[in-house]
Amino acid sequence: MQRRDSDIAVNGLSLRLTEWGPRDGRPLFMLHGIRGYAETFAGIARALQPEFRVLAYDQRGRGASDWDPARNYYTDAYVADLAGVADALGLERFDLLGHSMGGIAAIVFAATYPRRVRRLVIEDAGPAAYEGSAGAARIQRELRETPESFADIGAAREYLRALRPSVPEAAREERLRHMLKPDGAGGWTWRHDHAGIAATRLDPDPARVVDLWPPVAALACPTLVLRGGRSDYLQAATARDMAARNPNVAWTEIAGAGHYIHDDQPDAFAQAVGEFLRRA
Repeated sequence: MQRRDSDIAVNGLSLRLTEWGPRDGRPLFMLHGIRGYAETFAGIARALQPEFRVLAYDQRGRGASDWDPARNYYTDAYVADLAGVADALGLERFDLLGHSMGGIAAIVFAATYPRRVRRLVIEDAGPAAYEGSAGAARIQRELRETPESFADIGAAREYLRALRPSVPEAAREERLRHMLKPDGAGGWTWRHDHAGIAATRLDPDPARVVDLWPPVAALACPTLVLRGGRSDYLQAATARDMAARNPNVAWTEIAGAGHYIHDDQPDAFAQAVGEFLRRA
């Protein structure tokens, strides 16, 4: 599988972009979650070959991308970053997939730029999930309680195992590689701007918190909402309501998956995404 890595200057920050597949493939952007990274989509990118040019970048404050000194980690900033990356690459129209935080940004982007998104896939995200779900409370608790550093890689491994017991061991090890870096004192710390992201999520500016129902109602492209059957974040009733409010929206549940469907059930996830995107 072809792979290319590059850095793109967007909105005053340098973002690390990873592409999988042929340059002339059908473009598909993927947006990761709140503490994710582009490489989390390597498996689904491989499954979609050879038709798709899969593009994912470490969102601001994560991975190899710049941290935002102003701590501007809000949905409108993520939407502007996607527009900037697509413009820099000369991609006017593309498919779009977003997980969790990335799914929220994907919904708002598709509603704001209806002519740019061909098909939209939302992985375990939607209205009411951000604030009103048990998963939202879990994420807030994790952000408050996450250690700033670890004495050794074994301590980090045990922390992630306790935090995500359902995630397969191989996926957990991949997270260790991409989420951590040496702290200069013999230990390990986060690659992402944990303090800045936590501050924005735990004490946000109310004026910048998005009500997702209007963007969901405005979606003009075919949209598939995927819910993990064991998810504590997106509830089945919310996914059902999203589809009821907009005929362009369909939803399905992936059995045996939690909030991280692409980690928990990668084959079922790839099958659902591939069938939807390839549909005439």
